[in-house]
Amino acid sequence: MPAYITLGANDPVIAHAFYDAVLKTIGWAAHADFPGGWKCYSEAGTGIGFKFWVCPPFNGEAASAGNGQMLGLPAHNRDEVDAFYATAMALGATDEGAPGIREIYSPTWYAAYLRDPSGNKLAVVFEG
Repeated sequence: MPAYITLGANDPVIAHAFYDAVLKTIGWAAHADFPGGWKCYSEAGTGIGFKFWVCPPFNGEAASAGNGQMLGLPAHNRDEVDAFYATAMALGATDEGAPGIREIYSPTWYAAYLRDPSGNKLAVVFEG
């Protein structure tokens, strides 16, 4: 089974618009769109490798972010980290740490941290 993660979305229209825009900045795109607000993303929209689903919770209850849960997404360079963060902020994300070096992890760990419109915590990271 291929590796994947699913994040809950309280409003799939808003969530998909958010992820369509921010994931584009790191070369990701949707490759599947199912009824009921389910959308799946992958690198270059190929459906190959790690997959990222965004959808309303299956049980019909409100989506909520897990305490200590965070999705880290890879960037190819610092400019992609900056673009992802700027796009996310413009689309209503909540800042959890602007782009910059995080020497506590590594002298080359360049990352930004934020929460999506449903409150899910994201990191976008370039280590190079």
